[in-house]
Parts: sequence; C-alpha cells; structure tokens
Amino acid sequence: MSGHSTYEPKSGIERWLDTRLPIVRFVNDTVLTFPTPKNLNYWWTFGGILALMLGVQIVTGIVLAMHYVPSATEAFNSVEHIMRDVNYGWLLRYSHANGASMFFLAVYIHIGRNLYYGSYKSPREILWIIGVTIYLLMMATAFLGYTLPWGQMSFWGATVITNILGAFPVVGGPITTWLWGGFSVDAATLNRFFSLHYLLPFVIAGLVAVHIWALHVPGNNNPVGINLRSKEDMVPFHPYYTVKDGFGIVLFLILFAYFVFYGPNLLGHPDNYIPANPLVTPAHIVPEWYFLPFYAILRAVPDKLMGVFAMFGAIAVLFVLPWLDTSRVRSMRYRPTMRKFFFIFVVVCLLLGWCGAQLPDDRVIPADVGFNLFDANINSYVWFARLLTIYYFAYFLVLTPLVGLRETPLAIPATISEPVLSTDKSDAGVATERA
Repeated sequence: MSGHSTYEPKSGIERWLDTRLPIVRFVNDTVLTFPTPKNLNYWWTFGGILALMLGVQIVTGIVLAMHYVPSATEAFNSVEHIMRDVNYGWLLRYSHANGASMFFLAVYIHIGRNLYYGSYKSPREILWIIGVTIYLLMMATAFLGYTLPWGQMSFWGATVITNILGAFPVVGGPITTWLWGGFSVDAATLNRFFSLHYLLPFVIAGLVAVHIWALHVPGNNNPVGINLRSKEDMVPFHPYYTVKDGFGIVLFLILFAYFVFYGPNLLGHPDNYIPANPLVTPAHIVPEWYFLPFYAILRAVPDKLMGVFAMFGAIAVLFVLPWLDTSRVRSMRYRPTMRKFFFIFVVVCLLLGWCGAQLPDDRVIPADVGFNLFDANINSYVWFARLLTIYYFAYFLVLTPLVGLRETPLAIPATISEPVLSTDKSDAGVATERA
C-alpha cells in the first residue's frame, strides 16, 4: 500500500546519509508522503492520540521512578515526597495517574472505531492482533502501576488480582507465588511490580512500532470500508492529516488538562490516600474505572474459576474476532442490522462498568419478590450483570457470525468519492450495480 519510495535527496549530506542510514527517506515515506484515504474522519485521530499518551506516560514515569522507593515501608511516603517536595512533582504524579485514564479512554474509542468500521478484517488481521496484544499489556501495566502508591486500594487490589491468578489450574499457584515473592503480598511483591511496571511500557512502545509497520503494509482502512483503487482516493499524510490530527490532539489535551489541574483525584479512589494495612480490609475493593466492565463479568459468574475464565475470555475473544466475522462488508455504515447490535453492545459495556462499581451483595432474590433488575432493596445488579455478560459474549460468538451470513447489506460505493460526488439516483444505481 505504501508503494515505491518517491523520496529524492536534495543535498549532498542527504545523499550521503541516504546511502548509509536512510532515516530521512523512512520519515518521508511513512509520515510525510504516505498515501492515506482522503475520507478519514476524526475517529482516526485517536491512533495519534494514543502515541502521544504513551510518550507522556513513559516520560513522566521515568522521572517519577527517580524519586520513588519500591519498599513496603517507604513507598507511600515516597509518593507524598514527590507530591510535596519534588519540583513540579505534583504535576508529574497527576499527569501520570490521569494519563493512564486518558490512555484507556483513547484506546476504548480506538477499539470501538475498529469494530464499527471493520478494520480487523482481511488483510489487517495481524495488525488487529498486535493491537489487542498492546491493549492486554496496557491492562497489565496499569494494574501494576495502581499498586505502587501502596495505599489501601493498592495493597488490596494486588491481593485480589494475584489470588484470581491463583485460580488457574496447575500454573496458577506457581505464578502467584512468583509474583508475591513469598507467601503473601508484601515488600517483595511491590519490588517485582515496580520492576515490571517500569519494563512493560518499553515493550508496548516496541509493539507500537511493529503495529505502525503492520499498518503501512495494507494501508489505512476508511469509513466506506473498501480497498483504494486509484490515486484520486488518496492524499499525502502531510499536511492533510498532520493538521487534522494536530487539532484533534489539542482538543484531547484540553480534556486531559482539565483532569490534571481541576479534578486530579476525580478518577481515583480516596482509600488510596490511606497507607496500606493488611489488617484492615476496605468496605469495597474496586479497580480503576477502565477495569470495571471486566470486574463485573468476573463477579457475575458464581464460580470463581469460571469467573476468571470469563473475565480473561472477554479479552481473548478479541483475538479471534477476524475469523468470527463472516460478513464480506467491512463498514457498518452499510450493515444496518449489525449496526443496531453494535450500539447495543456499546451500551452493554457502559452498563457493565456501572455494575462493576456497585457494592457487592450476596443476598439471594426471594421467590415471592419476583425478578426486578432495578429493585434497590434486593440489589439485583448481579443478575443484571449476568444478562449483560451473556450479551457481551453473544455479540462476538453468536451475532457476529450469524448476522454476517444472513444480513443483506446496503449498496457499497465503488470508490470513496462516490458518497460525496453522487448527486442523483442514476449515480446511486451505478454504485448498486458495481457492488
């Protein structure tokens, strides 16, 4: 898709460098002149936003690591030292903590865009799998980082998650013991988590480079969801999308700045400002907001082991999505039936997040009360979460393959210019005939 290089060195230094290390040619071909569909909307901006947020997390994380002490007795105090004594330490800490939330907000929008426009379909399966792997590593990195302040939520969150891993047959026990570094969550655990939290962002950065490389082989997908057939459908990435993405990034940074400067603790939990105490269990152990849908799935399943499988299966199913989708049409713009199921799926994910944030309740619904999902007296959100969990998996395992086989899609334009240039019914008829 990237085609033959059009770069021509313009000076003696550039010619000398190009024959030895063609870095200028690489930047020219992959950024400046890379042919890009001319109909990309602002949903495509979130790829650039994610690259920016990864850079923010790495830079702020490196500086924070210079002052952080990975010790069970000093970790909490070292975070307070960063906040109070280090020059602009409060800014670094709040930027890093809220940057994680902004990172996940952008990645969820990015994943949603890929699902809606079918960007996981052939020939982009490897690109999609690399992206899901990055998402999985993001979740691991975020969990490890959440434990580092060593407050109450940090300590008990680490305890809960490591015990969840212990539910896996055969390998669960050894993995948990290795993570603990002993027989319970303690100083050795914190040291291991800090080491892994520092390492994984660089692994993610490497995978992002591979992700971009994989993107440049088939090229960008587009809202119409068709392969580009002519140069008229493409424009150079610069200046068209550098300016457009730049504007979108500025708007996103305004949102990021709002949380950093006006609501730095809005997305956190107040219990994490209490030093970790193994003898006092918080009333409600709750993860960060971006884990809540999966936490709801975990708690919706009565059996612990099956709940763990369901939670990890909710992510694992994304890896096989390209082979579950049987439709030959990429974009849901032209799939009216599947589009409805997709928007229901988005609402289901939001409601799962709400369920994950509710207080746990083991009470059973009495037979004479009846089934009422919204009865506050019986706290029936657990049953509600079970219904949502069923739809979550049904969307991928049932609806995606079956609807693809039975749905009659709308007429697909022959080129990405037709939806804009077609002005009468005769043009629409030509588009239908070509599809």
